Amino acid sequence: MRLNGEISDWEEEEEEENRESENNMQAFPQQQKLVVGYALTLKKKKSFLQPKFERLARNKGILLVAIDLNRPLSEQGPFDIILHKLLGKEWCEIIEDYKKKHPEVTVLDPPDAIRHLHNRQSMLQDVADLNFSDCHGKVGVPRQMVIANNPLSIPDEVTKAGLRMPLVAKPLVVDGSTESHELFLAYDQFSLSELEPPLVLQEFVNHGGVLFKIYIVGDAITVVRRFSLPNISKCELAKVAGVNRFPRVSSAAASADDADLDPDVAELPPRPMLEKLARELRCRLGLRLFNIDMIREYGTRDVFYVIDINYFPGYGKMPDYERIFTDFLLSFAQSKCKKKSTTQLVEFNIHCT
Repeated sequence: MRLNGEISDWEEEEEEENRESENNMQAFPQQQKLVVGYALTLKKKKSFLQPKFERLARNKGILLVAIDLNRPLSEQGPFDIILHKLLGKEWCEIIEDYKKKHPEVTVLDPPDAIRHLHNRQSMLQDVADLNFSDCHGKVGVPRQMVIANNPLSIPDEVTKAGLRMPLVAKPLVVDGSTESHELFLAYDQFSLSELEPPLVLQEFVNHGGVLFKIYIVGDAITVVRRFSLPNISKCELAKVAGVNRFPRVSSAAASADDADLDPDVAELPPRPMLEKLARELRCRLGLRLFNIDMIREYGTRDVFYVIDINYFPGYGKMPDYERIFTDFLLSFAQSKCKKKSTTQLVEFNIHCT
């Protein structure tokens, strides 16, 4: 199951981890509840499989087993759950084929659903289609357009689309690289031709320099504040020109949870609204592990915009992620036990009649 050299840079570490996983499977007590096979990039393993999480998982009866990418997946396991975040057509085909042959195994999450979030045009379409509004607030997406090629045509296309400056430019494809999470802020139309398609252009919405990162783990929701781009006044827009490049603006180092913020800016989105939105998106996206980047329009209390959605985000930065994630994994074992008990009861009743 070697994936055409895609992971050659960490194969040696992978082999050592696989040997350790095999030993763990042999030594793990018989009463273990859940076997979770994982296939993650080296970066994701370092951020997600932290010692505290691994200890808690082990204490709760969860066995974490590294999937050997150099062996057929069908020869490994048995697994109750497969947790993965690898890119590539070949890996997706392997997982989809495995799921067909082992429908009893939970795959987090389906490759088809994950691919939906690899394109910034499609990732926000489900939010736009929701036309979400309730007594707690309204949630939409900023006006946006896709530029497929020819940067010289961007100013004219923006004019035709009626988008207002300034504009946020993001790479169209999200491939897990640092570059795919960079963004650019264009202050005037003439500078737009400096950008490199394919990309998405979004109208910039003033939001007080604070972004809400909403982590979804099954039914659990955790919200944290992150510093974001500051407001841009009309006066500033008239004086400034050009394109500014920004790295990933919502990193853990930019946490705003303990900052002295304007209460109107810092107030978290209403919990009932988030629960309803998360429920709708879980259903529409077909995902259980994702996060939403949300902003509140400055000067309002109940107008929100979703500006990004990410699959299997950096949960290691989420408060109390160890407990939340282990409880999430255990919920699958509990669900299987209930189904098994119900099936046995039905069979018993049929036999008795």
